[in-house]
Amino acid sequence: MTGTDPGADLRFYLQDARAAVLLKLEGLSEYDVRRPLTPTGTNLLGLVKHLTGAEALYFGETFGRPFPDAPPLWVTGATKEPNADLWATPEESRERIVDTYRRACAHADETISALPLDALGRIPFEPYGEITLHRLVVHMIGETHRHAGHADIVRELVDGEVGLRGPGDNLPTGDGDWWAGHRGRVERAAREASGSPNG
Repeated sequence: MTGTDPGADLRFYLQDARAAVLLKLEGLSEYDVRRPLTPTGTNLLGLVKHLTGAEALYFGETFGRPFPDAPPLWVTGATKEPNADLWATPEESRERIVDTYRRACAHADETISALPLDALGRIPFEPYGEITLHRLVVHMIGETHRHAGHADIVRELVDGEVGLRGPGDNLPTGDGDWWAGHRGRVERAAREASGSPNG
């Protein structure tokens, strides 16, 4: 991060979020990257697939620089099954989804580097319209970090692994007993605050 180049700063934070999302897939089985772990079906590979479409649309078609392999569900006019961009079919390989995401990000980076931050693009569906590159980069940073947070929780549910850039790297050190004690203390505080021993 330079502190003097707003575009470089924005690219740094966007890349940081992208890397955090992909890190959460490392070391997991095919089943574990695909399995839904919330009532709404949130899963790790689906988050990557969704972000691929966002990168391709926002930094491709929006600025007249279409990404050649844009997921069809994000192309203007394509029929979209609800949530189809948030999970992977058995025919969609993990390798292809991750590779397409990396290429969509590289294509987005080319757009961000080629255009000034005040360049106007047009999101090709309602209720959106004209938007600056600066605003879209800020939006994509927020969206990617939001989904990185989802990925953090899903990965912890899969195998207990936590950390921002590596296992446990941004958490207090503690063994299983320490964490069980911490969780117990948080649970007791929640019950006490609610005025009921049972919550």
